[in-house]
Amino acid sequence: MSQEDPSSADIETTDRQQAAGTAVPSKSGHRTFLHVLVNTALANVVTSFLWFALTFWVYLETRSVLATGLIGGTYMLLVAFFGLFFGVLVDRYRKHAVMVGSTLFTVACFAVAGTMFLLVPESEMLSLSGIWFWLFALVVLIGAVVEQLRNIALSTTVTLLVPAERRANANGLVGTVQGLAFMITSVFSGLAIGFLGMGGTIIISLSACLVVLAHLLFLRIPEPKIVRAAERESFAELRAGISAVRATQGLFALILFTTFNNLTGGVFMALMDPYGLTIFPVEIWGVVLGVTATGFLIGGGLVAKFGLGKNPIRTMLILVACTGVLGASFTIREWWWLYAVGIWVYMMLIPAVEAAEQTVIQKVVPYAVQGRVFGFAMTFEAAAAPITAFMIAPLAEFWIIPYMDSEPGKQGWGWLLGEGDARGIALVFLVSGIASIVLGLAALATRSYRRLSVAYATAPESAPQQ
Repeated sequence: MSQEDPSSADIETTDRQQAAGTAVPSKSGHRTFLHVLVNTALANVVTSFLWFALTFWVYLETRSVLATGLIGGTYMLLVAFFGLFFGVLVDRYRKHAVMVGSTLFTVACFAVAGTMFLLVPESEMLSLSGIWFWLFALVVLIGAVVEQLRNIALSTTVTLLVPAERRANANGLVGTVQGLAFMITSVFSGLAIGFLGMGGTIIISLSACLVVLAHLLFLRIPEPKIVRAAERESFAELRAGISAVRATQGLFALILFTTFNNLTGGVFMALMDPYGLTIFPVEIWGVVLGVTATGFLIGGGLVAKFGLGKNPIRTMLILVACTGVLGASFTIREWWWLYAVGIWVYMMLIPAVEAAEQTVIQKVVPYAVQGRVFGFAMTFEAAAAPITAFMIAPLAEFWIIPYMDSEPGKQGWGWLLGEGDARGIALVFLVSGIASIVLGLAALATRSYRRLSVAYATAPESAPQQ
């Protein structure tokens, strides 16, 4: 895919806008954004493909909910650890350079993982008590985590390249493309593990990464100057993101709310695949995830078409409560169609929830520190999911699942959850869903919600730099 160079008039216009202290997109910005979006979507497909495959492979070979929960929790823990640092990189360097560097690092990690898999016997690789399994998983996860740099950079390019009145729609388009990536990833990860095994899957991932890198080298983002916040040029100034969050009333509360919401997201991370693999073969489960991922496409498409309304924060809170209703009900019986439909509707709501937070940050936060704010939000929010995953996975494996398989558990909960092999997982989904309902509705009554709503409504069309 070729990319037209920005005209000298576009560059001069951007220079004048930056000198004036604003980040106003040029006329060619939306076209460039689409190119960047497609390339980032390809990168998401590649990294998620190997990460999903790793989870499927581990569970099928070990049947350990604990192992899959730890893998998912470790991934989010790494995202949380590096999130704010990633944001600093995005603010300090050109977005294209950040994307190229991220892809190169991912290629290196996947190459190391492939070498390990080739040299270490598979029996040793699958020993949960051995060092090789955890080293192999860590290398794969680090390669996938670094790709999060690209997602932060993409969020800031929305501000850079898309007019303010169209950013909610652009964020919806991001959700649509991410849904398409998830759909492709889910289907092919299951098929790859089912028919090729982990070795063939690594080869596919590494080859696809190289294709993404080659495509990225032909792209150009019209960012003639690095937009940086004055007096915040040092890497030691990580607190710049925190300061920007504190400068807007209610913004920290929004991030805190999303953090608590991610506590329930950790339940999905730890238990969704084990539940699905209990009622479906791996090849079919991958296809089920792929089909239900069309919900991402529909939800993201609706946001891209209609936006998020006058108050994206209110939209987000209502939808979070709706996701709680789904989480509490889609495993109430061990019916494959109920689980599949529940996941499909859940995925249809997620793009709007995520787009709402991005749209608010893009409007109320100065462009010069948006990378750090997105990084701070990623750090704070991602830290919640591994806490839940690390707690829920061992509790589910060693206490909840055995209890629900026992006679007292069946007698005590059978009237509500029915019978089946995964009633313990269903109980966890029920409790976490109720928690999401309470969280979403309670947040609507807070003063922070009202303050942030006012801040969003009165923010200028283009956030001034500090």
